[in-house]
Amino acid sequence: MSKVTSKLQVTIPKSLAQQCGIQSGDEIEWAAAADGIRLTPSTIKKASLTIETRLELFDAATLRQKKRQRGRQRLESGDRGWVREALYNRGRSR
Repeated sequence: MSKVTSKLQVTIPKSLAQQCGIQSGDEIEWAAAADGIRLTPSTIKKASLTIETRLELFDAATLRQKKRQRGRQRLESGDRGWVREALYNRGRSR
């Protein structure tokens, strides 16, 4: 028997998960049934990517990040409109 947590999470008994072929990370579908809830394992499995594909995606993301960083303008320390010394003296009476 399973118990519903405060976050509305449910644990599937191990024997039932093994019987239905449900593993950690699998997606399951919930559907309302006549007088209960129907649980079915999703038939769509995540396709595992090859190392070459993963590296291509990583390289593309790295190029996008570099392009974003090139587009940003760096402010000089004097362009902030304030100086560090002002932080130490504000709101204090001496």
